[in-house]
Amino acid sequence: MAASMPSETLPLHITKVAFGHTNVEHLAERLRERGKHGPLFLTTRYLPKRHEEITGRGSLFWIIKHQLVARSPILSFGEAEGGRVAIHIDPVLRLVAARPKRAHQGWRYLEHADAPEDLGGDSSGMAALPPALMGKLAELGLV
Repeated sequence: MAASMPSETLPLHITKVAFGHTNVEHLAERLRERGKHGPLFLTTRYLPKRHEEITGRGSLFWIIKHQLVARSPILSFGEAEGGRVAIHIDPVLRLVAARPKRAHQGWRYLEHADAPEDLGGDSSGMAALPPALMGKLAELGLV
């Protein structure tokens, strides 16, 4: 008999550099545009070994200028052309409280306890700021 997983396990996330994007606003616009033309997904060579902890509960956290700045909920994993794996994500970008994160190639796991909080979950008004301004404040280490 296999051991069962606790029913209330915390989700697992992954991080990825938003290559070619200089700010959050540019990334958000690109994801919106790509989402208009069908399901939005990224491809990777291998299915994450811990994909079951991520699917439907975890997010892909985006790194821009050495900061975790936003996240895209991961909807599912699937097959892509050429034997690659598709990571299906929600096209609506969610801003998070910026947190330093070194750039890396590919994706890396991020435990839920280490993930930054979404902006807008409090009364600070930070979520109402334009993404470009949030990016500048994050670069300066002010948020």
